[in-house]
Amino acid sequence: MKKFALSLALLGSTALAQEAVQPEETTAVAQNSSVTATSYMVSAANPIAAQVGRDILAAGGSAADAAVAVQIMLNLVEPQSSGIGGGAFLLYWDASENKLLTLDGREKAPLAATPEYWFGPDGEPVGWWDAVVGGRSVGVPGTLKLLEDMHRDHGITPWADLFTATIDLAEEGFEISPRLADAIAGAQDRKLDIFEPTKSYFFDEAGTPKTAGTLLKNPEFAKTLRDIAANGSEPFYHGEIGAALIEATQTDVNPGILTSEDLAAYTVVDRSPVCQEYRGLDVCGMGPPTSGGLTVGQILGMLENFDLGDAPSAEAWHLYAEAAKLAYADRGLYMADSDFVDMPKGLLNDGYLKQRAGLIDPTTAMEKAEPGTPPWDEAHLWSPDTQLERPGTSHFVIVDAMGDMVSMTTTIETGFGSRVMTGGFLLNNELTDFSRAPEADGKPIANRVEGGKRPRSSMAPTIVMSDGEPMLLIGSPGGSRIINYVAKSLVAIIDWNMDPQDAIDLGHVVNRNGATDLEEGTDALAYQATLEAKGHEVSVRNLNSGLHAILIKDGQLIGAADPRREGVALGD
Repeated sequence: MKKFALSLALLGSTALAQEAVQPEETTAVAQNSSVTATSYMVSAANPIAAQVGRDILAAGGSAADAAVAVQIMLNLVEPQSSGIGGGAFLLYWDASENKLLTLDGREKAPLAATPEYWFGPDGEPVGWWDAVVGGRSVGVPGTLKLLEDMHRDHGITPWADLFTATIDLAEEGFEISPRLADAIAGAQDRKLDIFEPTKSYFFDEAGTPKTAGTLLKNPEFAKTLRDIAANGSEPFYHGEIGAALIEATQTDVNPGILTSEDLAAYTVVDRSPVCQEYRGLDVCGMGPPTSGGLTVGQILGMLENFDLGDAPSAEAWHLYAEAAKLAYADRGLYMADSDFVDMPKGLLNDGYLKQRAGLIDPTTAMEKAEPGTPPWDEAHLWSPDTQLERPGTSHFVIVDAMGDMVSMTTTIETGFGSRVMTGGFLLNNELTDFSRAPEADGKPIANRVEGGKRPRSSMAPTIVMSDGEPMLLIGSPGGSRIINYVAKSLVAIIDWNMDPQDAIDLGHVVNRNGATDLEEGTDALAYQATLEAKGHEVSVRNLNSGLHAILIKDGQLIGAADPRREGVALGD
């Protein structure tokens, strides 16, 4: 039991455990403009990854082909955010079938895990940072299997060809970007240097974080990718890569319990889209185990009952924040992996959302919203979970020349995941997205740990449909704030007819059923006085999203990338 809990003393200070949820700060803001194209487009969080996706599309590849290439390159050049050591949710529009698919590649808990998984030696739930570092926080990764399944059904370019660019760059080396350098430096006091080979990869021999412009080579990742390029996911889930992964989770602090059986049992789930009508459009997203699609849908479903005007205003943001409070209250009580938890069928019921909207006073803010009682007989069985996942995540969107489309949110949970590295890639800390307490007030928490269960997420990859055809692809990283980032941008584009880049650039207004956060240094601060006068507790803070979008309008593809990161939109 002595190895189970990682002490706060080891992590550096008690202040670390109390730090803000967001591990990545916006350190520079780019001046981006919308990019237009007529044939194909990709928008992703790193220019190298966006370029490799564009190259695949230019050569006649499908959106599925480009998605594989983009994700694998992001694993190399943006390792802190996503990769084959993590999980993902994907929306795929199949133009030939006129069908929207939603694929669940979320990580899973070990089969042997129990609701007491996060109890420490004292029989109490451990703190969040006590749980993060080490193999115990690692869930069974799903991203690689998701990519393989998607490519099997929708790929055109040979699988092996999609890895060539990343293999070459891993061997030749790439220059560390300013954002990655800032992330490495910022994570040093969060124990990024506690394990090998992570320490040697991100720090020099003196233990100093590697800086922007440093050439970073990753021959181990190149080796891993060669094996996957030749043999698919087999060596990962049934072979040598998987065996090394399991061995890597046996860390000196917080060792994991993953087994070869856990890896072999992993499957991607084809789930039904979650769609909410809003202003005559269908806003479609991913259902549980992510709360993203449902919670975005609830916010919009409540706002459907109000006129938000034709431009941003303090009055509109007040209504938005109140709707978000109510939606997050339901999220905390009901939402979890629906393969394990019976969920209310009526969370997006028109009558229920109208009743919830009736609780919003246009003149006065509510202090804290309580969960509602949607049409469902078992609503009283659950206890709320306020666990907020951290934003070690990325999002990209792709449209190919044949009309197939991808909106994919991909993650290793917090920045740099569990700090455990194997085969040149980082492993997730996704199991900290579960509630660390299995019950409260004598009632079970829906998002408690269970063997084989997928932890709740806020990831919200979205495709908006108009008359049965896609008109907008969007999504973002940002932990539990993803829901707000996506919903805010949808309101800006749909209600206020904003260009997608202008909508993304718009200062964030966020509420997760508490204080209303306004993004520092942005136009959002203009609303502070009015919101406070209405009773909002306002917090001004750094809010680091990574929104990427493609709007399809008048025969054009209009792409946008979040200026808070380093992404670009490219097309032709």
